[in-house]
Amino acid sequence: MTTTDTTLLTTIHEKLKTQFGDAIISAEQHYDFPVFVVSREKAHDILQFLKENADTQFQFLTTMCTLHFPDNEGQEFGIMYQLHNMPKNWRIRIKTFFSKNDTSIPTVTDLFPTANWMERQEYDFFGIQFKGHPDLRRILNMDEMNYHPMRKEYALEDDTRTDKNDKMFGR
Repeated sequence: MTTTDTTLLTTIHEKLKTQFGDAIISAEQHYDFPVFVVSREKAHDILQFLKENADTQFQFLTTMCTLHFPDNEGQEFGIMYQLHNMPKNWRIRIKTFFSKNDTSIPTVTDLFPTANWMERQEYDFFGIQFKGHPDLRRILNMDEMNYHPMRKEYALEDDTRTDKNDKMFGR
């Protein structure tokens, strides 16, 4: 970790704690980016703040993906947003977790138009319900599929295969 990484973590963490208090669950420097875990209820507001605040200006949603930890009871699913402030070359991650019994989260398409297809992909593969999404339907799989294939509740390989197993894929 460099001093710059620590400074960015501290700077953003202080701003988020001041603005959102207990909605900021944790802040850690991972090997590449500062990572902030936030409450699902405030995730949209936090992303909006990070985008619109004059000091942060994280105006580019680099990527978004679903996290699935079936053994993490009560927080089986999560969403990770990776944000980039291009003028300052700052990058951070925002994560939020929720139960498999309620996989809904507000859409961020109103903040980042690029989230439209990312959210459709996460809906298609994991079944995450993005409330307020303008066109939430399958994007890569057939409409007739009645399951979400990237959930870890499905085995990856045929049981007869001996050259691969699900452990290779985090299952």
